[in-house]
Amino acid sequence: MTTADIQHKLEEARQLLLGHEFARALAHYQKLSRERPAEPVIWAEYGNAASGAGQAELADQAWQKALGLAPRNAELIGLIGHQYQGMRRTEKALACFAQAAAADPRAINPRISLAVLCEKTHRLEEARAAVDECLGIDPKDDQARYFSALLDRRENKLEAAESRLRDLIASEPKHPFVQYACRYELAQILDRNGQCDDAMRLLAEAKHIVRGLTDTEALLKGYDEGAEKARRFTLGLPKTILRTWAEYFPERKREPIPPLTFLGGHPRSGTTLLEQVLDAHPGVAALDEPTAFLDVLQPEFHKSKELSSARLNSLRRLYIQALLRELGIAGTGKLLVDKNPSPTARLPLWLKVFPELRVLIALRDPRDVVLSCYFQNIPLNAANVNFLSFEHLVKHYADLMDIWLAVREWEGFAWLEVRYEDTVAALEKEGRRVTEFLGLAWEAGQARFYEKSRTKQLYSPTYQDVTRPVYSRSVARWRAYEKYLAPILPALEPYCRKFGYD
Repeated sequence: MTTADIQHKLEEARQLLLGHEFARALAHYQKLSRERPAEPVIWAEYGNAASGAGQAELADQAWQKALGLAPRNAELIGLIGHQYQGMRRTEKALACFAQAAAADPRAINPRISLAVLCEKTHRLEEARAAVDECLGIDPKDDQARYFSALLDRRENKLEAAESRLRDLIASEPKHPFVQYACRYELAQILDRNGQCDDAMRLLAEAKHIVRGLTDTEALLKGYDEGAEKARRFTLGLPKTILRTWAEYFPERKREPIPPLTFLGGHPRSGTTLLEQVLDAHPGVAALDEPTAFLDVLQPEFHKSKELSSARLNSLRRLYIQALLRELGIAGTGKLLVDKNPSPTARLPLWLKVFPELRVLIALRDPRDVVLSCYFQNIPLNAANVNFLSFEHLVKHYADLMDIWLAVREWEGFAWLEVRYEDTVAALEKEGRRVTEFLGLAWEAGQARFYEKSRTKQLYSPTYQDVTRPVYSRSVARWRAYEKYLAPILPALEPYCRKFGYD
């Protein structure tokens, strides 16, 4: 095959990869790797295709081949590190970023990537060392200055963090992420200090910057269409629908799977706290926002309208296999908990495929939920684009919780609501109630959940909060911001009433 032929085949493979046609792309890269076995880029992209196709071992083999062929290519090594990070292979991602940094003594990006991942896994000394290296290379680097301030805040050096962030904002950073992230970060610190008006001003500035970087109207339109479709479908189902579905997929036709629980609710309702309390039980493997539902189960479900027992069993296997790939040996023989707030709106799909599913729904004062979401700096998608304004946040809350209010009236499935305020006030009492609902006995170590949380990476935006004992300062936090919430309080009032928040 000529060089021109190889280039043509490589472009075809890349188009398939970009189009998420991973199985077809994989076949192309298999042939290309045989034709050009010494090309590290081909092996790296081969790994990307394998990862997309759910073949984790093959992806690892391909990436390791690429790393072996190009041990000094800092850019390629860093890209592979981000692929490992996307697969939640934290140690391999860290190793790649460290290798990329060693390969290029003047490179900022791999050191920032190393610092970010170390911070997320609570290795603050290593994160600080990586940031300091960046500042040694370029004391004015926007990202390094921002992450230095973030580490100050993580180390509870709030005055130093505030000073760094104010200096950074005054210097008018050029990096788009830093432009808005430093304002979100400073707003969090000012909120802790009771400077509510200044915090809200900074959040408004940050959200204005984000809107200028993204077509938020297109995202909102896509969200509204999907949310309305989900709402109409769910609210149109009778309360006896589970009985109907069970006739088509009776228990005797279901292949056995590990005991399974879905933990949902609106984001910022205490789902991460509850997940960590459960994960501290030796008989539980709780997953923090795994991708198995959105990346595997939901797409496969919608590929066909055929819902025979054979196909439903196939969907169950694919989903469970995806969970167990992420857990590894830690998931063997345990009750699995999938903590995922946003897929709460897809509960009908969950229950159609898993009629035996137990459902936990975290509740929190809706006013605190909306305020807390407004403070979050998370990458935009069609769901959390709603977090850019209180008006859209209320709609997002209503869209999700209206579905829950309808589904909880359905006959014949096991569910339990858990209030954040009750958990904070009496952790063991509420934790015991939830644990026993899952058929397990309370373990004393669950009250010290934060000890285990400090040893692993979490994917919730609030991963830091569950590395310390429970605290109550976030209860009724909304009162300090009541004048900002006033226009939306009437829309939240029905939910406050329905969920028992006066």
